Amino acid sequence: MKHLELTDLDIDQQLLGFPGISLVVFTSVGCSSCRWARQHLPGWPLPVDRVCWVDAGHNGGAVERYQIFHLPALFVVCEGQFLGQLQTRLTSSDLSEAINLALTRTPEDLP
Repeated sequence: MKHLELTDLDIDQQLLGFPGISLVVFTSVGCSSCRWARQHLPGWPLPVDRVCWVDAGHNGGAVERYQIFHLPALFVVCEGQFLGQLQTRLTSSDLSEAINLALTRTPEDLP
């Protein structure tokens, strides 16, 4: 699984162009749950092709468009289609289940 850093400058272009499933994770260095997620998520066998990290502290435009109120905030994008935010506990099995459920949703345009 690939791990990428996205910014205000490239988030839309990248997510629209990526094939497969992307997990988009908004984090901040001042958030202890975010630091925990950054440490543990890379080792989990998630049903995604890539994890796209977005630093909420340095990418206010994306934070505003995605209406981020709590961190970490997780979203699923598949083949350029926005499948929404994930509301789940940060465990490998719960996150995998939430991703699979998101894949059954009706896609929307990216925010």
